[in-house]
Amino acid sequence: MILDIVKYGDPVLRQKGKAVAEITEEVRELAVDMIETMRSANGVGLAAQQIGLPMQLTVLEVEDDEERPSTMTMDGKPVDLKEVMPMVLLNPVLELGSEKAEGTEGCLSFPEITATIERSVAVKASGRLLDGREIQFEATGLLARALQHETDHLNGILFIDRMKSATRTVLSSKLKRLQRETQG
Repeated sequence: MILDIVKYGDPVLRQKGKAVAEITEEVRELAVDMIETMRSANGVGLAAQQIGLPMQLTVLEVEDDEERPSTMTMDGKPVDLKEVMPMVLLNPVLELGSEKAEGTEGCLSFPEITATIERSVAVKASGRLLDGREIQFEATGLLARALQHETDHLNGILFIDRMKSATRTVLSSKLKRLQRETQG
């Protein structure tokens, strides 16, 4: 089922998600619906806050392609992204690499708004999968960027919080209009 995506201005986007303690049938169904919603919106990630639920659950679907390369390794071995995507990640924790790079980001909760955001090039991630297994892996490229973006959502942080102040100033009228539409 395709769910409604919460837009900027809804207070749930600023809420830190509660940890998912138990993987119930409802959590599994929610994850399936979130994947369907993300795909229908042409996104690469979707956090539970974006569908109105403040919980530590995100879905990601990143393909390794030439335009937006990504890598994933587990235990030092490369992982074929096709084998693990879409990924449902519960209670993720990230360790950010020191090397940073700028890249263009958008957000399904901010339709038609994109900006250049500085993020870590590589991350170490840990969390739980939908089958209950604990997972630890390293990611680079678009996957690392998407993990950072979605984990921010789970902690009530929005990509506009990561923008340079000049960029935010340029976008301020669009942001205010979106916020008014959402709250009105």
